[in-house]
Amino acid sequence: MIVPTPSRPGPPKAIATPCVMVCAVDGESGLCLGCFRTLKEIAGWRALSDAERAAVMADLPTRRSQVDPAKLG
Repeated sequence: MIVPTPSRPGPPKAIATPCVMVCAVDGESGLCLGCFRTLKEIAGWRALSDAERAAVMADLPTRRSQVDPAKLG
């Protein structure tokens, strides 16, 4: 008896990220000056669900206002 080989799944799905490779955390706001996430969010990004990541990403534009514009260049 021939047992069919299970098909291989495709490559893993890419995880959406707001990272722009500017990794500097503002001590005053606690937010990354590149992506506006907290260190806890950055460290645990892969463990978050798609819905949790989407919620954080939806909040990022409002977080920008928490950072002194002079620090953003």
